[in-house]
Amino acid sequence: MDMDLLIAPIIIFLVIVAPIWLILHYRSKRQVSQGLTEAEFTQLNDLIAQADKMGQRIETLEAILDTEAPEWRGKDEQS
Repeated sequence: MDMDLLIAPIIIFLVIVAPIWLILHYRSKRQVSQGLTEAEFTQLNDLIAQADKMGQRIETLEAILDTEAPEWRGKDEQS
């Protein structure tokens, strides 16, 4: 009786879930091995450029704060 309760879920898993799981697994493996598409590469380069700009802006803002409020760095640590 206990074995009958286990057979149905095992068969359903092997017939439905396992094939779908294998198909999705190997499809994702193939996509990873192909590398970046042209659109993804362009988007990555755009994000790198934006990060560089943001870094320059942060450096500029820190320089301004260092000049106008030299104690600003210590305020974060005291909070």
